[in-house]
Amino acid sequence: MAYDILIKNAKTRATGAKLMQIAIEKGRIAKIAEQVSGDATKVIDAAGNLVTESFVNGHLHLCKVYTLNMMDDEAISAYTDGGMGGAMTAIEMAARVKEKYDEKWIIQNVRKALDLAVKYGNTHIRAFADTDTTGKLEGVKALLKAREEYKGRVEVQVVAFPQDGVVRDPGAEGYVEEALKMGADVVGGIPWIEYTDADSQEHIDRMFRLAKKYNKDVSMLIDDAGDATLRSLEMLAVTTLREGWEGRVTVQHARAMALYPEPYYRKIEALLKKGRLGLVSDPQTGPLYARVKSLYHAGVSVALGQDDIADAYYPFGRNNMQEVAFLAAHLMNMVSRPDMEILYDLITTNAAKALGIQNYGLKEGCDADLVVLDAGSVWEALWSHDYPLHVIKDGMEITVKR
Repeated sequence: MAYDILIKNAKTRATGAKLMQIAIEKGRIAKIAEQVSGDATKVIDAAGNLVTESFVNGHLHLCKVYTLNMMDDEAISAYTDGGMGGAMTAIEMAARVKEKYDEKWIIQNVRKALDLAVKYGNTHIRAFADTDTTGKLEGVKALLKAREEYKGRVEVQVVAFPQDGVVRDPGAEGYVEEALKMGADVVGGIPWIEYTDADSQEHIDRMFRLAKKYNKDVSMLIDDAGDATLRSLEMLAVTTLREGWEGRVTVQHARAMALYPEPYYRKIEALLKKGRLGLVSDPQTGPLYARVKSLYHAGVSVALGQDDIADAYYPFGRNNMQEVAFLAAHLMNMVSRPDMEILYDLITTNAAKALGIQNYGLKEGCDADLVVLDAGSVWEALWSHDYPLHVIKDGMEITVKR
């Protein structure tokens, strides 16, 4: 048997200290064993380092990356100060950048961010493009172009995202539909930004009509403020069940969950499980965050996301999901080794479930999307959060610029 790639002397999370061999053929993991017979075109010696699935970023505003130099710090302060009470104001301030949107400069920033994704083994990204009456389709065009350019290195799921609302931004719905016709992968939404609960429900209903018309998954930014009375998460979960879209809806943020009374949280947790909604949290970009650990133990497909890179909401970011998990370990006080294993799930296997990525995993028959880390354990990997020694996508080793 001749394989395309054979990884030798590899530790895996499932086999502990035992050294394994991983054979890859035709883009798939063909064999995992202590000894694999047969030759290979390329042999990689993991030298006792950890080999895992490549990383998944469930939430990135890719059209906005590196736009912080076009803004002052007013929006960041409004978003993060005072218990996030000014989050809506921050979004309104940040929208000014979109008045200058042009595919020509957006694509340059996008390429820079995706080059970092390749370097850090981040091979799957759900990427949001503002799709509204201010940004129009400029961000969508840039992300669709990048999606094609980076095929075989990064899978970019383009979300048509009406950042400024649907009811409060007449015409945005039309731009979202046009983006879907152009090839956008996911219907976005941000219902909590509408002025009334009735408008929030209408926002959700309109986006679901488009999702069903074009047979698309749904990703919505939900209750992203310090207000325990926000209820768009409940609305979204109930609508998912009503419309039969179980397993096809992902929630971003849900920061208000941090303030829920316990009985109400338990109800929401049950709804998320019943509707098989995924949830992506970004604790590094705001002082409140969803109850990640509780959701994980309840069996909800919860994940971590980068959210922002040097934009009006967050001044840092390297598209490095190990770094995101490192930050989350501190912010959420998840610093025991069992907790670190959970965090690693949130940037790999759990994140893939949240986004509905098929055939993902370090198992025979799964797609060969892997990283060989410069670390012997999850603890060491998150501690250093450095780039992998090798990145494999679709069964091919990616050439990475260091």
